[in-house]
Amino acid sequence: MDEKNFTGVKEFILLGFTADPGVQQVLFFIFLIIYIFSLLGNMTLISLICADSQLHTPMYFFIGNLSFLDLWYSSVYAPKILVTCISEDKSISFAGCLAQFFFSAGLAYSECYLLAAMAYDRYVAISNPLLYSQAMSPRLCASLVAASYLGGFVNSTIITSETFTLSFCGDNVIDDFFCDLPPLVKLACDVKESYQAVLYFILASNVITPTVLILASYLFIIAAILKIRSTQGLTLLGQDGMFEKVGEWAGLEQSEGEGEWWVLGDQVL
Repeated sequence: MDEKNFTGVKEFILLGFTADPGVQQVLFFIFLIIYIFSLLGNMTLISLICADSQLHTPMYFFIGNLSFLDLWYSSVYAPKILVTCISEDKSISFAGCLAQFFFSAGLAYSECYLLAAMAYDRYVAISNPLLYSQAMSPRLCASLVAASYLGGFVNSTIITSETFTLSFCGDNVIDDFFCDLPPLVKLACDVKESYQAVLYFILASNVITPTVLILASYLFIIAAILKIRSTQGLTLLGQDGMFEKVGEWAGLEQSEGEGEWWVLGDQVL
């Protein structure tokens, strides 16, 4: 299929924030500082997690991957934004816009899935702490991260292919500082119902589903915390001798005197 059949533009123009050169220079230094701090912060966190063996836990494994995603996500946008602020050339090629859109969507969707995995990790840690290391094995953690990346970039491939096969037959000026979905769809002149169905699918699979999983995980966490607090009622069982019977069956011995406690062998409980 000839390219003229699905697009009438070879490049896009990014309007950015403002056309005032003085304000653009100020914005350049602001974004540059923010970008540098973002890079240093994420790189430092990843380095610390890799260097310290005590941080080789599922929680920090997920945090390290989240920092990795943030590192690359900011790098997708920041360089082009900085160039746009100080250059008179505000254009971005069709291929460059496609690449920026693809990687930004893939990283963003992957982060949504990863946040859901992190919420599940916290649920397991709180609801079943004794079996946490077995439940959240390195293999499972790596599988969850891999599934997050796979799901994110598969969906990104779908939405990118559907978006950049639209007919951009009108103006090529993007009223934004990067290639995002709303301004690109605004430039298209043949948005069909099938494309809207794809948008609904992407919204459901990458936003609604992870959000529901995150909320469900934290609801279970709250329920687990309330259940743990309810075990304080065991002190009432100790008053009628039931707890002593259970303790004897488990090999526990009760100390005598003020401030009683339970002893299992040489360990004080």
